[in-house]
Amino acid sequence: MQKPIMAVTGDETDEETELAPSHMAAATGDMPTYQIRAPTTALPQGVVMAASPGSLHSPQQLAEEATRKRELRLMKNREAAKECRRRKKEYVKCLESRVAVLEVQNKKLIEELETLKDICSPKPD
Repeated sequence: MQKPIMAVTGDETDEETELAPSHMAAATGDMPTYQIRAPTTALPQGVVMAASPGSLHSPQQLAEEATRKRELRLMKNREAAKECRRRKKEYVKCLESRVAVLEVQNKKLIEELETLKDICSPKPD
């Protein structure tokens, strides 16, 4: 004889079946108590009631969902590309500014070097 399939519920009005003593200790304290009751439907043993989320959609719904996901992905990709181009433009501007500053500094150093050469070199009389 097969054992009946049991379900766990929080409903206290259901008929309670016998609990093992080890389960009685777990029902005390701050933990909510649960009763074990016989299932209301007669399902064969081993039947799973939960369906996977994908099996609840028709082929048209799946196609629409795929199209929606693709459009969302493309939109996010466009936004990311736009942000990437903005950052690159900012980076290039920063480099161009740095080049300008370094060119001015280099020019001043060359002038200073020429001045020092003139001062330190012996003048022929």
